[in-house]
Amino acid sequence: MRKLAAALVAIAALFQSVTAGESSPRKAENIVVVTLDGFRWQELFSGADESLMDPKDPKAGGVRDLPDLKRRYWRETALARREALLPFFWGTVAKNGQVFGNPARKAAARSTNGLKFSYPGYNEMFCGFPDPRIDSNNKKDNLNLSVFEFLNGRPGFKGRVEAVCTWDVFPFIFRSRKNGLPVHAGWEPLKADDLTERERQTNALMEMMPRYWTDNAFDVFIMAAATSAFKRRGPRVLYIALGETDEWGHGRRYDLYLDAAHKADRFLAETWRALQKDARYKDKTALLITTDHGRGSTRADWTDHGKDVPHAEFIWAAVMGPDTKALGERENIEVTQSQVAATIADLVGEDFNAASPKAARPLPLAVSNGNKSP
Repeated sequence: MRKLAAALVAIAALFQSVTAGESSPRKAENIVVVTLDGFRWQELFSGADESLMDPKDPKAGGVRDLPDLKRRYWRETALARREALLPFFWGTVAKNGQVFGNPARKAAARSTNGLKFSYPGYNEMFCGFPDPRIDSNNKKDNLNLSVFEFLNGRPGFKGRVEAVCTWDVFPFIFRSRKNGLPVHAGWEPLKADDLTERERQTNALMEMMPRYWTDNAFDVFIMAAATSAFKRRGPRVLYIALGETDEWGHGRRYDLYLDAAHKADRFLAETWRALQKDARYKDKTALLITTDHGRGSTRADWTDHGKDVPHAEFIWAAVMGPDTKALGERENIEVTQSQVAATIADLVGEDFNAASPKAARPLPLAVSNGNKSP
């Protein structure tokens, strides 16, 4: 009997050692990707910057109502400030997922294209590598395969991948005229044969609003387009590109820059709650949030970015989902923007690197049992 018992223990141990190396089944079937254009890591990790809310130098941040702004976003500690600004991000995403990009934790995230503005950043982010041929924001079709085009060609994803974007250059970034990827961009109204009352009101309001930026719609209209996409078509992959943080930054309106980030966080919270009530998405959806570039770090240059602006290459990224371990703020690890594309595919069980060998490997440990970074 003792020999039999020992043999059974040995067999059990062998079985465990074999199965331990096997990947557990993936749970995520869908992914929501969100970008906040030009939103600095400084505000993400430390909240409102008091140097840009200086009554002695109102030109630094262009704040119109300083007492009200401080009431809403100023707190005595960086942790309290960032939670006041982005309660969903820090209360849910960071708590249940992973955040990359805090230099104070030796975890900087960088763009590597050297240009530090939007089109080169979005190409690096979604195609997986910098391309020196992309050196402007001109409306020219991208020559590179994006992760969204790749996913739209995979079994089970065809016709289930969409993008809704404030900036009207995105159809060219994703070369949607060639590949048919649905991209709702800029001041484009919602279109359908049976528009709901809310959709008609959204279109009417868009028509009446001043086009403060001719190439970039207000975030609220893209938020409405995202909500419409979820309700109408239930995409498995939805990219939401919000742009007001960058626009108000360029306009030296720190108050509206903070407000745009706060409202984006509120939209994410409401969207995530709605998805968790929908059987198609509940406990089966990943979320990735990031930015295309950083900004200057001083009172003089925080409004700007580009190759001549120091430190504008520093970015950030966050991941949450059923296949992502809750590691919170990552430490002692540096990553690049080029790792985002493969991470998006990996989060839904697809291998972008197989289709695009030039693309960087996924963010380390962002996906349990995923396609590992070297």
